[in-house]
Amino acid sequence: MGTITKALDLLNFFAKQKPEIGLTEFVRLVNRDKATVHRHLTELMENGFLEQNPVTRAYRLGPAILRLSGVREATHPLRSVLRPIVEDIARQVGELTHVSLLQGDVLSPALHFDPMTHGTQVAFDESEILPLHATSSGLAVLAFADEDVTRSVLKRPLTKYADGTITTADELRSVLDEVRRTGTASQDRTFDSEVCSQGAPLFGVGGKVVGAVSIALPAVRDTDEKRAEIREALRDGMVRITHQLGGDLPPEHADKWQSAA
Repeated sequence: MGTITKALDLLNFFAKQKPEIGLTEFVRLVNRDKATVHRHLTELMENGFLEQNPVTRAYRLGPAILRLSGVREATHPLRSVLRPIVEDIARQVGELTHVSLLQGDVLSPALHFDPMTHGTQVAFDESEILPLHATSSGLAVLAFADEDVTRSVLKRPLTKYADGTITTADELRSVLDEVRRTGTASQDRTFDSEVCSQGAPLFGVGGKVVGAVSIALPAVRDTDEKRAEIREALRDGMVRITHQLGGDLPPEHADKWQSAA
């Protein structure tokens, strides 16, 4: 990684469960020398991306993040535009629905909605980075991503998150072939030992994959009937969201997917 990437990479460690991180913990997380990490943190703080708790001296996200987030949503609205569709899908199937966007070779959650129809829900954290090989959203994206993204994922060890996680390149390639054929991806306790989900790719201008829409539910509710209902909702949602984003379905799949929706 370059110097700028190494500095910005530090921001990805923040989450709802980890809103503040100290220097020592950062050194452990990134496995770099203390002086270098401190220099990167200082530069991020000087530019408003971080600030320090005056009491604990731990770092937290700074005001520049708020400003840029506002600019992004005001100039290229996503959450406000897609929320009605996501809520509609979630209420239709009675399960948590979320949209995530491709960020390098991982997925960054953008929004989610749970209709709270059942007593048992899936816990979803919009601040959590989603791996491509272990989630239905990731598989849906990876199946249609550029070759450099696929190579980036396959060249490193595939982290095991749960018993069902795909951990070999050959198995992953086989699953991706099936996703390309059907247009949807399915995972059975591959990222969370109690959660199953299905995902469908979302496309931007020119049919370039930009993210995914996914529906997640506790494994105890994952019946064949429910799976069929979710697949139908996802195919419709994939078409609606892609069009709302101003994108295009890949020409080789457009007719089949639109008729299925």
